Amino acid sequence: MYKKIFAALLLFISVNSFAQKKQVTLEDIWKNYSFFPGMFGGFNSMKDGISYSQMEENGDINKYEFKSGKLLSNVVKATELIPEGSKTAITPGDYYFSDDESKIVFPMDQEGIYRRSATATNYVFDLKTRKLKSLSEKGKQMFATIAPVGNKVAFVRDNNLFVRDLDNNSETQLTNDGDYNKIKNGWADWVYEEEFSKAEAFTWNATGTKVAYIKFDESKVKEYEMTMYDGLYPSQYKFKYPKTGEGNSIVSVHIYDLASAKTTTVDIGKETDIYIPRIIWTTDANTLSVQRMNRLQNKVELLFANATDGSTKVILTEEAKTYIDIADNLRFLSANKGFIWSSEMDGYNHLYYYDINGKLINQITKGNWDVMDFKGFDEKSKILYYVSTEVSATDRDLYSVSLDGKKKTKLSTKKGTTDASFSASFKFYVSTWSDANTPYVSELHSADGKLIKVLEENKEFNEKLKTWDFTKKEFFTFKTSENVELNGWMMKPTSFDATKKYPVYMFAYGGPGSNECNNQWEIYDYAWHQLLCQQGYIVVCVDGRGTLGRGRDFKHSTYMQLGKLETIDQIEVAKYLGNQTYVDKTRIGFQGWSFGGYLASLLITKGADYFKSTIAVAPVTNWRYYDNIYTERFLRTPQENPKGYDENSPINFTKDIKGKFMLIHGSADDNVHLQNSMEMTKELVKNNIPFEQFIYPNKNHGIYGGNTRLHLYTKMLKFVKENL
Repeated sequence: MYKKIFAALLLFISVNSFAQKKQVTLEDIWKNYSFFPGMFGGFNSMKDGISYSQMEENGDINKYEFKSGKLLSNVVKATELIPEGSKTAITPGDYYFSDDESKIVFPMDQEGIYRRSATATNYVFDLKTRKLKSLSEKGKQMFATIAPVGNKVAFVRDNNLFVRDLDNNSETQLTNDGDYNKIKNGWADWVYEEEFSKAEAFTWNATGTKVAYIKFDESKVKEYEMTMYDGLYPSQYKFKYPKTGEGNSIVSVHIYDLASAKTTTVDIGKETDIYIPRIIWTTDANTLSVQRMNRLQNKVELLFANATDGSTKVILTEEAKTYIDIADNLRFLSANKGFIWSSEMDGYNHLYYYDINGKLINQITKGNWDVMDFKGFDEKSKILYYVSTEVSATDRDLYSVSLDGKKKTKLSTKKGTTDASFSASFKFYVSTWSDANTPYVSELHSADGKLIKVLEENKEFNEKLKTWDFTKKEFFTFKTSENVELNGWMMKPTSFDATKKYPVYMFAYGGPGSNECNNQWEIYDYAWHQLLCQQGYIVVCVDGRGTLGRGRDFKHSTYMQLGKLETIDQIEVAKYLGNQTYVDKTRIGFQGWSFGGYLASLLITKGADYFKSTIAVAPVTNWRYYDNIYTERFLRTPQENPKGYDENSPINFTKDIKGKFMLIHGSADDNVHLQNSMEMTKELVKNNIPFEQFIYPNKNHGIYGGNTRLHLYTKMLKFVKENL
């Protein structure tokens, strides 16, 4: 009798305890932001390599010792940050030092333009005079960059390049032909900024005597026009956007000598239909490196330019049958001892060491895995640091290796994803680790990997997570009918019962050189997918062919047929899931954003027999509408490869739709234009296909701001519950 009562009491306590677990709401995710773990605030390593600076909550900037965390000194007090001629201190949120640490720049009132560009009102604090000056009174600036010697600042304003002398307060205009939608000096055009991942197009030499820059003549590039709903009569925003097969900016490279006030044009060849994705000074103050790439993006050359006369010579040439990615892995060694370069030439992305004349000395890293991130090179110890997929394509681990390719050491200790930021001397690094179910842990290490102290381990946040009814993300692999092994993860409801059948919500990005199946903490998606699990859905994500971390052949397999294999692989995922005893194969759906939205549009058409519903957010629906650098990298031009474009564009297959389809876009999407969804809509109407659509006025590709994300996910959740 007592045993039965005790057992019943335990059952009651257990059930009651489970019932008390909190359920996620969209307000928790997108209004209260309840799922942001603690993050180590970061640091600015000082040039001594043993100390770092940090901005405090009160606005002071203090200097600390890496090893002990001991406060060494106050660098500047917030009360000192009063601009000349003003009585009120500024309240900056960011700062950075000059290379010689004699000045600090404080950007204020930043206004974003595109993904990587913004204007700001910059202030410069002189640590010697203790005075704060406005960089310029003639308007906001872009990319304010202090010269290595610390007494001059280069910046872009109104498409022209300027230099401010901090000693005499003079402002020198280096270019005069800058003009909106015609000429851009020192600021990359839209397609370079987006697809070569760099907006700033100028750089100081090592002695601060010369500024090299790229000029973009976009006068003949066709304009794209967006309607901005901002008044009684909407305005039109026009910008240059080269679509596939269309003309690009004509680029040229120039070097301005501050002493002579003369500009030298660099010889980059007679061919104008090329790209110059990077210019980087070597350690020689008179030698500029220029990366020149052909229109097809399958040949890249490293040129060395003489800053005195602009003459160039080709140091290194790399060619591929498919394409070559531009990366920021070029490092020049001191005293002209050569450079480090990354390449996929052996089938995987690895690091190589060349002498200054471009002769290969040795391959530094080797193996059937990819270097994902080159973290830096310590000149004194001749040790490199990098992050790779050596353990698996879903993990990221930190390694060190000597310049000759020997003495490789794995520095990360836990399975998952480890990243690192190194001190200037490479004596210390701060690692940030997480896995799919564990929030970030930040630690301070010495260069050999030894732990010095834990900086952030999210104890409180982990305790908070225990109060929610959360499930675990589980990784799996399966082989397709073509015998291709794919990596994926799955999240099941906490009340999962293997004897029941569940609907499946699939999610992926799927674009070339991307990953979603990563063994790391995901802030937004993690909570959203937990919410779906609480609603009774299984959530699944699989990285198909074309994604990262598995070598060149796997990544480049989608070349000339973008969308074909990616669609086949996601259909294979649906087939695989449909064969599981716990999956209701009649209730499989898919949601994706951008390239993922493109996949969602293909899966509801070409995969109509396997998907009950899909949600496409900001999708490309015809590759002819997208920019040329990205699209031609994988498909070449429409003139060369019309089948590659037409056979995998969703607008051509709308008549095949059987399930429910939701189409979402921002009207001010400068990246994937609203035109994509409008053209898709025309075809859906033409074929009398019912669908749901929502347009977010004046929102860009990210569709955010205010209650926008809450509204968006409320719509998506409603659609999922009604149609899956």
